[in-house]
Amino acid sequence: MKKLISVLIRYVPRKYLQLFSGVGLKALGIFYAGNRVECPICKSHYRQFLPYGRINPRPNALCASCLSLERHRLIWLYLQQKTNFFETKLKVLHIAPEHCFMKPFETQHGEGYITADIESPLAKVKMDIHQIPFGENHFDVVLCNHVLEHVQDDIKAMSEIRRVLKPGGWAILQVPFFSPIPDVTFEDNSITDPRERERVFGQDDHVRLFGKDYPKRIERAGLKAEENNFATTVSERFGVQNNEVLYVASKQ
Repeated sequence: MKKLISVLIRYVPRKYLQLFSGVGLKALGIFYAGNRVECPICKSHYRQFLPYGRINPRPNALCASCLSLERHRLIWLYLQQKTNFFETKLKVLHIAPEHCFMKPFETQHGEGYITADIESPLAKVKMDIHQIPFGENHFDVVLCNHVLEHVQDDIKAMSEIRRVLKPGGWAILQVPFFSPIPDVTFEDNSITDPRERERVFGQDDHVRLFGKDYPKRIERAGLKAEENNFATTVSERFGVQNNEVLYVASKQ
């Protein structure tokens, strides 16, 4: 199972995985029936979640029903328990939208919920994050999860996020970290070979390796950065990595 999932993730383009993987994974979920873990997004129960990852798939990671991963379940619980996200209608920009979030977020926020991506067939708006096609002070919330490691200029992208946020608005800006985490983010535009990018940056479509200076990069874009340790309070039943830090950025 681990090898199959690894091959699919590495060699099938993301847009096709988003469109067609759901049916097959739901069938696999039958073999994981149980009640040891629970997905807080779709309320499905399993004896464990499916493995997930490109090279060394992580155990207990992927929900076979809604395709949520550890980080998605963490974000959902944070939004539910620590924000007003599910209490009122907000204007939300969701960049590179994850399948598990789209239906419940649209149900909550209606026309105020905008999905955007440069290529995803799931998104309503085709958009380059370096030039967000919305006016200043437009959104209450921006969700940008595992995107900034792919883009040419992460500071410019986060500056655009700040521009479209309302004063007092906030964003969740998750990025991957690979151990050992460097002190300073490393990027080198001369590295274009996919295999070399995978070796240096952790994945063949990444263009930087984020370091411990990530909060400073958020602040360079004009946002206030918060390193939130909410994950340490979450039950292991939800299959969340309790050492993951949530990066919440706000516009003052």
